[in-house]
Amino acid sequence: MARLTCVSGINGKLPAAFLLETAGARLLLDLGEGPEPGVLPDLTGVGEVDAILISHAHQDHCGGLDLAARLGNPPVHATATTFRLIEAEYGAGFIPGDRRRLLPESGPATVCGVPLTLGRSGHAPGGVWIHADAAGGILYTGDWSRESTLLPFDSPPPARVLVTDASYGDRDEPLADQIEHIAREASSGAVLPVPAGGRGPEVALALEARGLAPRPCPRLVAELRDIADGRVAGVSARIARAAARLADATAGRTDDWHPSDVIVAAGSNAETGLPADLLARIGEGFRFIFSSHVPKGTPAHDLLRTDRARWFAWNVHPCLSDTLALARETGAEHVLPVFAARETMTGLCTALGERLVLDPVLDLGPSRPAERTGSRAS
Repeated sequence: MARLTCVSGINGKLPAAFLLETAGARLLLDLGEGPEPGVLPDLTGVGEVDAILISHAHQDHCGGLDLAARLGNPPVHATATTFRLIEAEYGAGFIPGDRRRLLPESGPATVCGVPLTLGRSGHAPGGVWIHADAAGGILYTGDWSRESTLLPFDSPPPARVLVTDASYGDRDEPLADQIEHIAREASSGAVLPVPAGGRGPEVALALEARGLAPRPCPRLVAELRDIADGRVAGVSARIARAAARLADATAGRTDDWHPSDVIVAAGSNAETGLPADLLARIGEGFRFIFSSHVPKGTPAHDLLRTDRARWFAWNVHPCLSDTLALARETGAEHVLPVFAARETMTGLCTALGERLVLDPVLDLGPSRPAERTGSRAS
């Protein structure tokens, strides 16, 4: 028997927190904050958990970890890269060293007696999906993408239950087309704010491959160095060489930013970092192009609302066809599309039919093998 409870993350762009209860263990999958400022999961009634598993280092999946005392201060399990990125963003004390437990980026693991399989999610360095061998297989994807030109996505095993990132709802535009749109728009100079620990190096390398001369901020130069030095798993030797070349070309230029530059900088909504600094100089002619989710109350929201910036999509989450393909390939009997409001995914909900689950609590009966790839139509 197993139970999956969506503490936060269903029917909206909300922080991630999912409670899996199986085999006598209580595992919390992610504990985020945002993306709207100050939004945290409601932990009322959750009680103590045996472990927290973090899928990746973005705020809406790990930013609520300072609430861990309300859960009994359990161990926190994540990959080495995810711990490193969390420490860079929040400081070494955010997750005390004695509570850290390492997960592999791919392969088997056991947490509190629950057998798991993990695989790379294609969304962020060190990011993983988590498959629990319980009740016929329960797959929690965190955020994922098959389209990244930088980060690999490992195909997961069959699963009776699929909790899938559906952040883009029914959007189905391919990333390759989006890159071309942004490259054209940025060619005469632009500031492109991106999340730290995410798409920044990919954006910079993709724009360079299209003949532009992107200038990454110092934070992203460090991320490029991580790629060049082999600290990001799954990156090809060709991309590692390109990352080293771009880091070397831009590392020493940190204070002479110009409106004609193609600037890729950490601070996805211009609330922090170099984007915030250049926003204060917008009167000098700096143009902003955003590509992330834009929460209300952020500088990005204000700029877009007053037509002082542009927004173009850059897929780092699955598009509609990829979400349906994953449901088909895993043989999922129950599919929970999360991190999106229902009105943005009407096509997805219709296509899933009887497999669609929108209730926050899913009770599962005795384990049985999941159906194999191709056994269900999408």
